[in-house]
Amino acid sequence: MAPNDAIVRHARREDVPAILELIRELADYEHELDKVEATEEKLLETIAFAPSEPATDGSSSPSSSSSTEPTSPSKPARCLVLFNPSGTAVGIALYFYNYSTWRARPGIYLEDLYVRQSERGQGYGKRLLVELAREVVAMKGGRLEWSVLKWNEPSIRFYESIGARMMSEWVGMRVDGEGLNKLASLLD
Repeated sequence: MAPNDAIVRHARREDVPAILELIRELADYEHELDKVEATEEKLLETIAFAPSEPATDGSSSPSSSSSTEPTSPSKPARCLVLFNPSGTAVGIALYFYNYSTWRARPGIYLEDLYVRQSERGQGYGKRLLVELAREVVAMKGGRLEWSVLKWNEPSIRFYESIGARMMSEWVGMRVDGEGLNKLASLLD
């Protein structure tokens, strides 16, 4: 497991430069750095942040989102940040809430999990996933889910080692860019 003195907490506004740096590192790892459109301003506008001061209502748990800004259509995301013992942000878990129709229960969709390459192998990725699982359990949710690139064998092996299973019967679908604009105007 990750060292006990590593800290995981919901992102605060002052964490945005580190979050953007980690997003860019993830994009570079996935050979997509030129696709990053995120900026500090966009992150500030779209993530529901925790207050800069620690919560005074007893909700100090990293998986407690009660002290963060509420999510909304314009701020749908939350972010956990992991700090190593020296206090450097070395990992993030960007996520949002989803819903299982058949189970009639909420869940979490993990959009991106990233741990700086120099910090891997210390249990930090597992620690972030544990915190997300705890949040799902606390909200009586039905599932924690995410996608992984087919070529990313190290991540697939890691996810399987913690009990995740591949959803081979499902195919990811996406509409973005100009295709999204075309779809939005199909009935005009």
